[in-house]
Amino acid sequence: MAVPSHPWASVIIPIKDERDNLVPFTEQLIKALNSCDESRSALFEILFIDDGSTDGSSDVLDRLAADDPRVRAFHFDRNYGQSSAVDAGFKHSVGALVITIDGDLQNDPADISTLLPHVKTFDLVCGWRTNRHDSLVRTLSSRIANTVRSAVTGDRVHDTGCSLKIFRRAVVDKLQLFNGMHRFFPALALMHGFTITEVPVHHYPRTHGLSKYGVGNRLFKTLYDLIAVRWMQTRVLRYKFRD
Repeated sequence: MAVPSHPWASVIIPIKDERDNLVPFTEQLIKALNSCDESRSALFEILFIDDGSTDGSSDVLDRLAADDPRVRAFHFDRNYGQSSAVDAGFKHSVGALVITIDGDLQNDPADISTLLPHVKTFDLVCGWRTNRHDSLVRTLSSRIANTVRSAVTGDRVHDTGCSLKIFRRAVVDKLQLFNGMHRFFPALALMHGFTITEVPVHHYPRTHGLSKYGVGNRLFKTLYDLIAVRWMQTRVLRYKFRD
């Protein structure tokens, strides 16, 4: 199977120490993408961005890429964080649609087909984990951060932390990311005049590996970054040429 030259979708998966999840996740993801549209099932690309893994994930990713030309693996020289990983994926992707999802099997790749129809109407479609399967501390810190963020930015999104999102290419090309900005994709999209919506998706308990987020890097960093996002909202350039 050849590498698709004009894929209908690029799927970006930031990876940090997810060795035991990678093979089953990839199998589920390819199955989900194949089921989205049988007539174009081969025309997608999967981009794993290895964010400085030290558990053997890098070798697994290289094997997956060697077995399927639709899969590509990029390896950072050290850990730079999720915003950098997503940004690298954006810049190396070529699909008309760009899908982001975590590789920890807590998101369900099958939910891509649930979000996909909404791309006909909206520029950014966000997953909403209505039934979370995380620890109480993680759930509460996320809920507080989401509530404050929504009130300040006005994005009215319940769950910006859900990694499962589908972007139209125009949104990806417009966004300028900084560290921590992956938490504010809806607000950034709205800032540039794009439309967004939120769709309920599944969420599952983690069975392998450890979460990379806690109160310190989820709640407090989000509130700190919120100041920067609010500043950008008041300074964004908006202009049009007359006919």
